[in-house]
Amino acid sequence: MSQLVEQVVLITGARKGIGRSLAEHYLGHGYSVVGCSRKDSDLRHERYHHYCLSVTDETSIKSMFADLANRNGRLDVLINNAGIASMNHVLLTSVDKAREILDTNFIGTFLMCREAARLMKKNQFGRIVNVASVATPLKLEGEAVYAASKAAVISFTQVVAKELASFGITVNAIGPTPIDTDLIKSVPEEKLDQLVRLQAIKRRGTFSDVTNLIDFLIRPESDFITGQVIFLGGV
Repeated sequence: MSQLVEQVVLITGARKGIGRSLAEHYLGHGYSVVGCSRKDSDLRHERYHHYCLSVTDETSIKSMFADLANRNGRLDVLINNAGIASMNHVLLTSVDKAREILDTNFIGTFLMCREAARLMKKNQFGRIVNVASVATPLKLEGEAVYAASKAAVISFTQVVAKELASFGITVNAIGPTPIDTDLIKSVPEEKLDQLVRLQAIKRRGTFSDVTNLIDFLIRPESDFITGQVIFLGGV
């Protein structure tokens, strides 16, 4: 799957977890990788550039894309991986926490998609992959706001796929099952095991499960696949 160096992929939440794994994966396959997160990254590579910003900050995002356009002149792939969760009963969830989750998971995805599409449109090509969650179809108790934020991402993906299709841009979403990252640290083991038992394939996900699916969705040959949401594990 090796690509020419000028192929550029942007990954949000790239400092650790799934995002870090994706950054290393695409560097290994010849991409020029741009990452962003709220804190700096210790990933060092001649084809890697990192921005420190919040995906909820429109001004910072616009500045990043302006710099990216000057540096690389193009963007081929956007992976909206950044996200937060808070395991809590709805009666114990503060409005500030609810807004933080919705702003990061949905508004952040919206802003990144909008700015990425403006740059991708110039080359009439682009691949956008948004990260949803199995918490939405499984209606995971204790994650009401998180599941709702990812439901918004799913609906947004399906509509935006139609709006951007004429520009050669595909927009799809993936729904990972539990993967051992910081995102699920607040979820009790019993709850995770219960979730896994609801899957057709009864195991937790891995980074390679995610990269395998994204690899397929971003291929040039996958230009007829858009507006789709694929949940891992047989949910």
